[in-house]
Amino acid sequence: MSASPPEIRFDDVVKTFGGAARAAVNGVTLSIPGGTFAVILGPSGCGKTTLLKTVNRLIEPSSGFIFVGGVDTASVDPVRLRRGMGYVIQNVGLFPHMTVSENIATVPRLVGQDDAQIRRRVDELIDVVHLPPAEYRERRPRALSGGQQQRVGLARALAADPPILLMDEPFGAVDAIERTHLQDEVAALHAQRARTVLFVTHDVDEAFRLADLLIVMRDGRVEQSAPPLAMLARPATAFVSDLIGADDVVRRLRAIHVSAALEPAGETDAADEPSVDSHASLGDALSLLLDGAARLAVRDGADLRGVITVAGILRAARRGATAS
Repeated sequence: MSASPPEIRFDDVVKTFGGAARAAVNGVTLSIPGGTFAVILGPSGCGKTTLLKTVNRLIEPSSGFIFVGGVDTASVDPVRLRRGMGYVIQNVGLFPHMTVSENIATVPRLVGQDDAQIRRRVDELIDVVHLPPAEYRERRPRALSGGQQQRVGLARALAADPPILLMDEPFGAVDAIERTHLQDEVAALHAQRARTVLFVTHDVDEAFRLADLLIVMRDGRVEQSAPPLAMLARPATAFVSDLIGADDVVRRLRAIHVSAALEPAGETDAADEPSVDSHASLGDALSLLLDGAARLAVRDGADLRGVITVAGILRAARRGATAS
């Protein structure tokens, strides 16, 4: 695989399980450019998880080809293929007899990193997912909440710094507040270090919060693949329109990043103003502004990036609709 984030390409991929009346994946041809955060969205049983698992060969396609960075994955040893990809699932899959640090160290140890490298990487990643290393390093999974286990699962998937991250309904088992925090962290991690991400969900709001590229599946086929705002503006079918709520104005705002409406803070001190994270959407910002704030500070950690106003959101929404 190349040093830059690799493209994932499906070429007429079919997967039929024995005895099934129809194919779980039926003739999918699709390209995911390197560095893209792609989200597969669709109802239960539409084939989205099956398609995801063909990438790391946890499921072998019945026919067709999958290329990662231009290489046919069928020509690569499956163990070596999987070590080059992070994989995160809803039920986490942490090894219960191992500590947090031992779980995260699993893949770095398998690929031959030395102990000093592994210790540094483990502590770095525990900190990245906002679990203080000194407090959590030696805990076992049973001593963690569901959200904390999910954070450790994410850290483990990132441990070998993979160029591809596969995520299968990773936040479905945690509460709404923790889910939002985890979504923000995944978005921030992707902004800091581009990877090719393939993320499966049935949650429409989650899809719009995260996706650069949105892929809607139905009955094993891809109904439409497009950037979220373009799909909202021009859904390909009535099914896509109904699924994503194409007439929902607030959802349209959730497909636009706050950077589209960012204004200079000016000389006024914004320290005491309500704020949003720099990875938020215009929908998130509008929800806060409707509570009565005149404007919101947009922050990247402690750094002030600018401010957001209702007028700025409306201008950005009009520009976004025109561009789509």
